Amino acid sequence: MLSRPIYDSDVHQFRDTVVRFLQNEAVPYHDQWEKDGQVSRELWEKGAELGLLCPSLPEEYGGAGVDFRYSAVVMEEVSRLGLSGIGFFLHSDIVAPYIHHYGTEEQKQKYLPKMARGEMITAIAMTEPGAGSDLQGIRTSAIWDGEHYVLNGSKTFITNGQMADLVIVVAKTDPKEGAKGTSLFLVEADWPGFDKGRNLDKVGMKAQDTSELFFQDVKVPRENLLGSAEGQGFMQLMQELPQERLLVGLVALAACEGAFEWTLDYVKERKAFGKPVIGFQNTRFKLAELKADITAGRTFVDRCLEMHLEGKLDVPTAAMLKQWSTDLQCRVMDECLQLFGGYGYMTEYPIARAWADARVQRIYAGTNEIMKEIVARSL
Repeated sequence: MLSRPIYDSDVHQFRDTVVRFLQNEAVPYHDQWEKDGQVSRELWEKGAELGLLCPSLPEEYGGAGVDFRYSAVVMEEVSRLGLSGIGFFLHSDIVAPYIHHYGTEEQKQKYLPKMARGEMITAIAMTEPGAGSDLQGIRTSAIWDGEHYVLNGSKTFITNGQMADLVIVVAKTDPKEGAKGTSLFLVEADWPGFDKGRNLDKVGMKAQDTSELFFQDVKVPRENLLGSAEGQGFMQLMQELPQERLLVGLVALAACEGAFEWTLDYVKERKAFGKPVIGFQNTRFKLAELKADITAGRTFVDRCLEMHLEGKLDVPTAAMLKQWSTDLQCRVMDECLQLFGGYGYMTEYPIARAWADARVQRIYAGTNEIMKEIVARSL
């Protein structure tokens, strides 16, 4: 791996803690979690004890008050080890920032400390069956009736959906308006009318609970509107998306690095026609190409991370990163699986699971086709 100047000794020490935790508390159990369709709540609680949840939150809200590099380290090591079921990053680095940046003091005090302690697992519900990446096309509504907002609609493909105790729901407060009619709401899972559908059966990420959510006349108090007024939801979403897409890029490159190391070890040990597979020129050339591409990708990701820490990561750059890094991830997984031969197609080998896990990266957080549109509009 390249030397990474962006990380100092304190962050490296934290990385060692993360790796030990994952090796002890996640790696031995992930196969079972894939059968269960979700990880254990105990993992969340143990991760919280080590400061792995919401590390960037200020101490007054239960966090460690550190910068985003610490969150990046958690997700890199989760991805490098192929532990795709662990949904910490969505909880810590997507949901928590919405509440921290746009919530009232009362909302922050009520929810953030519980999130940091792992007592409350969270999700964000954007995608709908008929809307996909088109956030302006959502149909879920939250209409004020004089006493409450009345929430109706459905969501799908919601990460952490089965386990979530609190969900940020994207809804229309003025269905006649487009983006200007969108608002975000903090909705607790035990409120009447909020039902969780099935845990969706996916191609990959088998241990990640991913759900349908249904809202029928859910009464949402005014104090659970996120922001100072209705109609701020689309702006809030747009401001937070660069960090989400950076997270996807971080996951992609760490997954590439992990898969490359597994493959390198395998081709050195595996023999064909009387010699190790690495003895064939095709193998060495494929690995050389992948090494160059992963090295270039690492440089790009770390530069975007540096820009984000400086507050300079803009929407088009984040879109470029998301599109390029996830395309690379899928290509690396495919090439690495090929070098495993028939064994690469067996789910007992981590490369097979990583290959399947990678495919959704080009879809969520905005499809790669949408990323290209965003970049094209900035030209």
